[in-house]
Amino acid sequence: MSEIRVKSIEECEAYTGPHAIAGIRFRHVREALGVSAWGMNVLELDAGCEDYPEHDHVEDGQEEVYVILKGSAVLQANGEERVLNAGDLARVPPEVKRKLVTRDQAVTFLALGGTPGKAYGS
Repeated sequence: MSEIRVKSIEECEAYTGPHAIAGIRFRHVREALGVSAWGMNVLELDAGCEDYPEHDHVEDGQEEVYVILKGSAVLQANGEERVLNAGDLARVPPEVKRKLVTRDQAVTFLALGGTPGKAYGS
C-alpha cells in the first residue's frame, strides 16, 4: 500500500474541545496527513469574525506562513492591516504579534509553521 495520503479539507475533523471558538473551524491537517516535518493547520473563519486570537511565537521561535485558499482576510500586525485574498501568501516572523480577521467574506487558509534550524516536534 502506498504511503501517500489524500484528504479533502472537510475530511479533516475540526477541533471541538474546550478552547473551540465560535465562527472558527480549526482543522489539524498535519495529523490527518501524517506530516512530521512541520506544523500545518487549515482554519476557516466565518465572515465578520474577529475572534482569532492575537499571538506571536517569541517563546518557540516559530515563523508562520499563511496561504489563503478561499475568500479574504485582514492580517493585522505591527499596527498595519494587509488584505489577503485567495492565492496570497504571507510570512510572519516569530516576534511579530499577529491576528487575522474577516470582514464581509469568510476565509479558508493554510497555516504552516516551523522553527528555523530546529526539527519539528509534535
